[in-house]
Amino acid sequence: MSEVTAVPLRPIKKGALVILWAGLALVAATGVALAFKGTSGHVVATTASGLKYQVLEEGSGPKPKSSDMVLVEYDGKLANGETFDSSARHGGPAPLPVEGLIPGFTEALKLMSPGSHYRFWIPPQLAYGARGAGDGVIPPNALLIFDIHLLAIQPQQPGMGGIGVPNGG
Repeated sequence: MSEVTAVPLRPIKKGALVILWAGLALVAATGVALAFKGTSGHVVATTASGLKYQVLEEGSGPKPKSSDMVLVEYDGKLANGETFDSSARHGGPAPLPVEGLIPGFTEALKLMSPGSHYRFWIPPQLAYGARGAGDGVIPPNALLIFDIHLLAIQPQQPGMGGIGVPNGG
């Protein structure tokens, strides 16, 4: 016959259980707050049009107007992470007019100051919609994700086709 050894159990000190539960609640609340803030620690905001953006680095100075030209570095990806275009593929920073681009890109540029680096989620209605683009490179109803670094703004001058570039040059 086997014997059972009795192990003496001591009662938990008064208040220790409250401290344990408070600690667990604090850990859970911290986890929820970090998840809400996003993995990079930057909050994602949404404009009235549905453009979502995250400020990765804030610049300073004026924001571009519709008539301005900008110099940007950008990387455009589909929701699956596949890059469909980038300024690096075209030799470096790109001079672009603020107007004349897809509506979401124009709206994005107008939110930024020189030196800013933002990430944008451009919904299909602010991009290429049901038609897609680039002979299937951008499928219909695609969400576009752009990382944009705004390097400079230059007001467009008559006879100029880009930042310091004459028309036709």
